[in-house]
Amino acid sequence: MTPNDAAMVDTDRMEFDTLSGFATEGRDVNLDMILDVPVTLAMEVGRTRISIRNLLQLNQGSVVELDRAAGEPLDVFVNGTLVAHGEVVVINEKFGIRLTDVVSPAERVRKLR
Repeated sequence: MTPNDAAMVDTDRMEFDTLSGFATEGRDVNLDMILDVPVTLAMEVGRTRISIRNLLQLNQGSVVELDRAAGEPLDVFVNGTLVAHGEVVVINEKFGIRLTDVVSPAERVRKLR
């Protein structure tokens, strides 16, 4: 088949049923299968942009200014998706985070679009 023949090939148009609502409407959702799936939980203190020149000049004792003011809540991400904000706490000499605001599931879905 040559490129010119491709223009003459008849094709059938595919039609799909319209999806309505969620597949779980009217029945209980069983999440047992995914409850043990590991996810990555990360807290972000802040960010900054620096040049490669300044990056290469960093050494022990260097201070990097971040875009977030002291006292502002940290962002909490699960697998790269913002799910909450919180503040740093110390528990048994280890850092932790107290959630101060949880992003609603609807808002998380909206941000994916």
